[in-house]
Amino acid sequence: MAVINSIWWMLVLIGIMILIHELGHYWAARWFDVHIEAFSFGFGPRLFGYRRGETDFRVSLIPFGGYVKMVGEQAGEDGVEDPRGFLAKPRWQRMIIAFAGPLMNILLAVGLMTGMFMNRYPKIVDADSAATIGFVEKNSPAAKAGVQELDIIASIDGIQNPSWEEVNLAVVGAANREMAMVVSRDGQQVVTTVTPETDEESGVGSAGWYYRHDIQVGALSPGLGAEKAGVQRGDVLVALDGIPLRSTPKLHSLLKEGAGRPVKLTYSRDNKQTTVAIVPKFTEIDAKNKLYLLGVELKPRSVFVALPFGEALKESVSFNRRNAGVILQILRGMVERRTSPKGISGPIGIARLSSEAASQGFATFIGLMAMVSLNLAIFNLLPIPILDGGTILMLAIEMVMRRDLSLQLKENIFKLGFVFLMMVVAFVLYNDISKLLPT
Repeated sequence: MAVINSIWWMLVLIGIMILIHELGHYWAARWFDVHIEAFSFGFGPRLFGYRRGETDFRVSLIPFGGYVKMVGEQAGEDGVEDPRGFLAKPRWQRMIIAFAGPLMNILLAVGLMTGMFMNRYPKIVDADSAATIGFVEKNSPAAKAGVQELDIIASIDGIQNPSWEEVNLAVVGAANREMAMVVSRDGQQVVTTVTPETDEESGVGSAGWYYRHDIQVGALSPGLGAEKAGVQRGDVLVALDGIPLRSTPKLHSLLKEGAGRPVKLTYSRDNKQTTVAIVPKFTEIDAKNKLYLLGVELKPRSVFVALPFGEALKESVSFNRRNAGVILQILRGMVERRTSPKGISGPIGIARLSSEAASQGFATFIGLMAMVSLNLAIFNLLPIPILDGGTILMLAIEMVMRRDLSLQLKENIFKLGFVFLMMVVAFVLYNDISKLLPT
């Protein structure tokens, strides 16, 4: 049943992405009066559909993709002489048609998050405007660089007075690359360097530091220590065994060090602090994650507010711009062989994420949909033959040369792009399956 549920939510997620993407190509082609033979959801043999005018709208057997088939789309095809054929149109029109698909995915990501923020924008309470360190993992790159709790990052990799978003963006794409930084500590400036290492699970750069924030209880696990001790949803965790808690990962680290021994948890409720004794429970999350838990779901303390349209749109654009920056940094790290591609997810990974997001609520699923839509747009804009970015690049080259590339060269480029794309598909499938196997 869980497998069916995962497949269902993946098809919902991917289906919307494909539909929006191909509608972009379709509407742009219609705008320039291109003869469209088929609009297909999926690849392979036609399952069912209907014909409207000259276009066959159909659903095909393999649901992982789709296409808009335009007459005379490739040199040598039937219909090349059709005045409404794709190749008969000016190159700038063909470029717009190719770009329209990724553009629609970008607009979808922005639109989804705008709608979300108009109803539910998470505003962190008492968040530090400066990038203040809340926890440093032992033996991490940050610890080796001498970074300490409550240090304020004054500059990193040339960025002055960065926000945490800017810090994270700089770090994820800098795996195994030395970064100059300055931290402010007790009014003094400390100059150092940090070299992020590659995180085994995500495959991106990680410094081993975490931002300072209040830790709020989002939910409780029935029957476990926290609930039995009287902890309630909305309580703010203050200390564990008298040690201040300034970041969620620090709590997990202290519980791991305690190895299950009873702890004293201090929490705040209505400006009153209470200390209770709790026995952590050893829990095996999966084959790789075995933790001691108090039975609480933790999150940065925040309130949800409804933003007016203008502010929601601004925050959505900023949110998607940051995410795009992270994606590009990761891709750059892969090209420079500093970042592992193991963090890339294929259909199996997306199915798992879709099911988890759906179980966590509508807002989480919408957030995932926006992220996947943005990823799809960026991937399709890569200058790889067979993708939209490859088409745009070849058209740009032809515009500069003021003549068409040879048919033989185009065919060879297309074949090369197809082989590369199949290698990517095979890799992400292998990646997905390897994550399911015990280590």
